[in-house]
Order: sequence, then C-alpha cells, then structure tokens
Amino acid sequence: MARLEWDGRRTKSDGFGREPATLLHSTAVTEGSKVQAERRRQIPHAAVRAFARKGYHACRVSDIAKEAGVAYGLVYHYYRSKETLLEAIFKETWGAMLETIRSVEQLDEPAREQVRKVTEIVLRTWKRDPELVRVLVREVTRSSQVQEETDEIDLAYQALQRIVEQGQRTGEFRSDLDARLTATIWYGALEEILTGWAFGQLPDHEDDVTRAEYAVVEIVAGGLAQDRAAAPA
Repeated sequence: MARLEWDGRRTKSDGFGREPATLLHSTAVTEGSKVQAERRRQIPHAAVRAFARKGYHACRVSDIAKEAGVAYGLVYHYYRSKETLLEAIFKETWGAMLETIRSVEQLDEPAREQVRKVTEIVLRTWKRDPELVRVLVREVTRSSQVQEETDEIDLAYQALQRIVEQGQRTGEFRSDLDARLTATIWYGALEEILTGWAFGQLPDHEDDVTRAEYAVVEIVAGGLAQDRAAAPA
C-alpha cells in the first residue's frame, strides 16, 4: 500500500482529506510502479544467466526476455540494445563492489585485515555467483563501451591504493613501495584468478579458493610488511 500523507482538508467522503477514488488511484499507481521496478530488476539478472549460458554474441534479446519471463518489447523499453544492457550489468556490479570496498576502508582495523577482507569478498564472488563472474570476465572486459568507462574502473584502483596508503601511514606497511603500483599488482592478481576460474584454467574447489585468498594476502600484505623491507645497502 502507498503511504498517503494527510493534506489537512477533511471531507465527508473518507474523513482524511482525500476522496476514496483518489486513494485507490494513488495505491494502484504505487503498486504498478513496484511491479515495473521488479520487472526492470529481473532483466539484468536474466541477461547474466542467458549471456553465461549462450555467450553474449549468440544471445538474442528474445532469449533474455524468455529468461526473465517478460515480453520481448519490455526489454527494449528499458534498454536500447544488448550493449546497453551489458553496460548496465557492469555498472551495477562495479558500483556494488566499490561500495563494499569503501565499507571495509571505514573499519577500524589493521591494513592487513582490510587486504584480507577485500580479497576474500572479491574472490568469494565466484562461489556466490559464478555466472556473473563469467559474464564479467568473458564479455564485459571485451566490450568497447565498458572499456570506455575508464573513470569507473580507476575508482577500484584508487580504493585499493587508499588501503595500501593507510597501512603506510600507520607504519604497518613499508613506505618504500609505490602505493599505486602495489594496488595495480593486487588488482591484477584478483582479476587473473577470477579469469582462471571463469575459463576453467584453475581449480576452484572450496579449498582452492581458500588457498587463492591466502596466497594473495601473503603476497600483497606480507610483501608490504615492515619486517620484509630490504636492508639498507
């Protein structure tokens, strides 16, 4: 039901300042909006399943509509093309990932623990939603439209860089290593592991995922640790 605010004009019809027909219309509009919003949310999720199963280029809009359980024309009502839909999937996923990383940044925890949490969150995406990872790795990274979103992509590097810099400021991480370059190495490790799983080039059982997380944390956070700093010449 829609939340209707009393406008202060009392009438004999319902005693709350609005005619019954107005109340019904407002509720109907709100319920209709909810249905539309739900259908719009279904389409990208359905597209991920269809893209993962058939491949982006072989997948038709009709395949996506069938997967979502909506009319063919409704997909085009919200998205101009498959390319637009793929871009929307990227932006939604990327935005959620950035928000999660920022939430880790806000925690009052050692930088090493932040490295561990971000690494775990990113790599565990494979277990939570392998179809999404396959689409991101196989299709999104090859899309010319998505590749133009350099500002969005750079935000991920910046987020990882801030975690490294925080550890350097607190003295937990050595300061003789470039933070941006270190963040790039960290990002590259995560991306390559997900790519290996998506293409079946790396084993992805539960213990394999755990080992991958451990390896990345040890290489990144362990390599940055102050006690690993090179002795002066």
